Amino acid sequence: MTPANVPKWLRIAVVAGIVVMAAGAALFSYRWYTRPTTLTITVGSLDGEAARIVSAIAGRLAATNATVRLRVVEVPSALQAAKAFSSGTTDLAVVRSDAGDLSQAQAVAVVAHPVALLIAPPGSTVNTVSDLKRGTVGVVGGEINQGVVNVLTNEYDLSRNVKFRFLAPPEARRALETKEVQVILVVVPLVEKYLAVLRGLFQQSPKSAPVLVPIDSAGAIAEKNRAFESFDVPKGTLRGSPPVPDDDLTTLRVTLYLVAKKQLDANVITDLTQALMTARRDLLSELPIVGQVAAADTEPDAFLPAHPGAAAFYNGTQLSFLDQWGNAIFLAPMIFGGLLSVLAAGWKFLRADQPETGEQALDQLYALGRRIRTTEKQTELSDIEGEIDAVLQGQRVKAMMGDERALDVTTLNVAAHRLEYLIHDRRAMLASRPGGQAG
Repeated sequence: MTPANVPKWLRIAVVAGIVVMAAGAALFSYRWYTRPTTLTITVGSLDGEAARIVSAIAGRLAATNATVRLRVVEVPSALQAAKAFSSGTTDLAVVRSDAGDLSQAQAVAVVAHPVALLIAPPGSTVNTVSDLKRGTVGVVGGEINQGVVNVLTNEYDLSRNVKFRFLAPPEARRALETKEVQVILVVVPLVEKYLAVLRGLFQQSPKSAPVLVPIDSAGAIAEKNRAFESFDVPKGTLRGSPPVPDDDLTTLRVTLYLVAKKQLDANVITDLTQALMTARRDLLSELPIVGQVAAADTEPDAFLPAHPGAAAFYNGTQLSFLDQWGNAIFLAPMIFGGLLSVLAAGWKFLRADQPETGEQALDQLYALGRRIRTTEKQTELSDIEGEIDAVLQGQRVKAMMGDERALDVTTLNVAAHRLEYLIHDRRAMLASRPGGQAG
């Protein structure tokens, strides 16, 4: 069956169906290609502040339609976040440099720099770590600070005479007031939120103030264990007048990282890092603590290597437009050409019943001649006669309307007579065969 024999409404329905399916496939492909990538991030802290910060960042990414989104999973502490990451149950995590197995981790950003502070109550005679012997140190935060306890114990040989007691944050003040502990150890970022909490642990007056105990061997500890850094707490950090400490104070510092799996795609992490730094800028007035968010160390000898995607963003070496879309640009003309061919075929299919041009009509008549010579059925010869009549009628109508593309009468007559002779001869040949009349 030729397209001309198909009802026009059916041809329109077929082409419309193909167009709808093609448009649907194109829309689905576009939505699939541009869909945001969702990564799971596990975060934990004793006061829930870390989860609040990350949730605010995740909300900002969603509000700005970032190509990467975060699904936040909150756990009780950074240590549990590190365990979840090392077990492979999460894509990202916020972890401390001294906690957990980080062998499969690569840094995306630095979230904060918690600082270890040894604080004795006002009037205490403890001025150095050596003075701690035969006393009890309250470790606020518990197990998450076990790494700090270990390095202090080893460096100052505290294992025989000093006891360390884990305390929940609400227990710290009572333990100091009842003298159950002589000193507390806290590891917190030096931001006003946490400094205010520390001031509230002690009764202070202009003439009395808590004592910050220096960790003078911080440099030696950092050389042995790169999870720690030596850091000088600025003068007057805890109180301004009179200043506490009264001079820069040496202590230890750890790093709170946003880490990603090594296997994560570099382009995804590049997009995440860019969105993260943009969100940091937007949230700074609302959450001042995000001011501590900074670029990860991209040096080859960094304690925690930067993820290649994050390093590409920080170093400005992310793929250019042509590098990223070169294949699409190359394929676009080919795809466009294919679509044009499909559209042309559909248009031709829809107009199958339109009058043919002169050359097309002549070609159609020649094709009918080939069919006449090969047919084995009398009925098909009758169908061919009908097709000849349709072509001739169409050309005559065009000639009457003055269409210059119509075949002239002489050519039509010659072609028609030739086909009539062929049909007559073919009928005679088929009739001469045994049983030929029945066909």
